[in-house]
Amino acid sequence: MSTVTNPQAMVELDAKDLPAHCPNPLMPIWSSHPRVFLDMSKTGTAKCPYCGTEYGMKPGAVIKGH
Repeated sequence: MSTVTNPQAMVELDAKDLPAHCPNPLMPIWSSHPRVFLDMSKTGTAKCPYCGTEYGMKPGAVIKGH
């Protein structure tokens, strides 16, 4: 999982980071909100309904289902 200091930047996830959830482990505890799991299976991207953080899959990452 990687983040960038630009608040508009997308948090890039790899397949090992799934299931995606927000807040992620790299966020400071003071900015925490209830954990919400994000569905990235359709588009490979998701946006947190609480804080607006955008998540996306790294280029070449594959979402595997059951």
